[in-house]
Amino acid sequence: MNQKSTFKPNLHFHFGMLLLLCFSISFESFSQIPRQFLEISVVPDREDWTYKTGQNVEFSVSVTQSGRPVAVENVRYVVKEEKMEPIKEGSLKLKDGKATIEKFTMKNPGFLRCEVFATIDGKEYRGIGTAGFEPDKIKPTVKMPKDFEEFWNTGKAELAKIPMDAKMVHQPERSTDQVDVYHVNFQNVRNSRIYGVLSVPKGGAKYPAILLVPGAGIRPYFGDANKSVRGAITLQIGIHGIPIDMNQEVYNNLGSAALNGYPTFNIWDKDLYYYKRVYLGCIRAVDFLVSLPEYDGKNLGIQGGSQGGALSIITAALDPRIKYLTAMYPAMSDMTGYLEGRAGGWPHVFAGNNLQKFNKPEVIETIGYYDVVNFARILKTPGFYTWGYNDDTCPPTSYYSAFNEIKASKDVFVVPETGHWTYPEQGKKADDWIFGKFGK
Repeated sequence: MNQKSTFKPNLHFHFGMLLLLCFSISFESFSQIPRQFLEISVVPDREDWTYKTGQNVEFSVSVTQSGRPVAVENVRYVVKEEKMEPIKEGSLKLKDGKATIEKFTMKNPGFLRCEVFATIDGKEYRGIGTAGFEPDKIKPTVKMPKDFEEFWNTGKAELAKIPMDAKMVHQPERSTDQVDVYHVNFQNVRNSRIYGVLSVPKGGAKYPAILLVPGAGIRPYFGDANKSVRGAITLQIGIHGIPIDMNQEVYNNLGSAALNGYPTFNIWDKDLYYYKRVYLGCIRAVDFLVSLPEYDGKNLGIQGGSQGGALSIITAALDPRIKYLTAMYPAMSDMTGYLEGRAGGWPHVFAGNNLQKFNKPEVIETIGYYDVVNFARILKTPGFYTWGYNDDTCPPTSYYSAFNEIKASKDVFVVPETGHWTYPEQGKKADDWIFGKFGK
């Protein structure tokens, strides 16, 4: 049963905003957004920011400093479909720090974004507001390959032939009287390994388990002992086949060199594409979790945001052992959108300067086997989803393209003003949802 819940935020309480980066490592890994010296609020005139196609939207603009209007220079606005060329732009005259930009609409389902820029003391600041036009009617552009399930069944069969060869190293300095923490690694395809952090509740009972899959980037990982205190085994993994406990400088160097641009590595070949090893590695992580003697044998969930949101949906679609999923603003959704004149999903393979390089038949073919939309089409796992309309990294058009294809039970918690970040309440709702399914 579909259930939509829309958060009604206090638009003036921006100190409460917390950032869940594309590079986040779990739902509880938030960094605070510093409040801008110049606050620019751009708000559609409907409470839920959602319209019927053909209806007009009016954007209210407020520019303040320390909560009061302030003299600014060069105020301008741009109205456009997300990631597309401007529909209208121009200067904006403020009265008492406020202005209205009115009467814009969309003929087709999608998202219309208003960006406002203002300068003070030589620095330009930006605020955005995004109106959704019948987002529940957005249709994907990516095509489903005829042999999609056969392709992934073959990959899973290849994986099943490889011994897991799991290794666990207890971390007494990170363990507590309630939780044991381990660094773990196990064998994956292509003679590679998956590395992660395992947290296991103490007490000798049987527990549900949660696989935590990462947002994009290269970094160390530290696990999620808090969920284990609450009563679940957690395994947080990296996807790059490298240890997760090295010095940060190592990850910085890899991100600048050997792993720079990894989302498009070997994208011309569906069998060699970088994410094939990643997707199968997530299944191998499930193999490891279900092998643990502490696992209760029935309650298995998966969680992630951005790239991790994509991996949550993908892994659940490929592996029926996963019973519940939660995903925030999934990346890698309807990546071919740009080829049809609208926003596509991260990593924006066909956007801007990438278009000439990657707009090739073999790349489009590869995308079909890896796009979240096609996994959404076969997904049978109940899920909880949360996001907002102001996402610059993973455009809402892209993740609604996938979400609308899901036939499994799904709950969505929309907080329109959020972007590629979330309020703590969104993370709490996601955790409460999955622990509720576990009966905890």
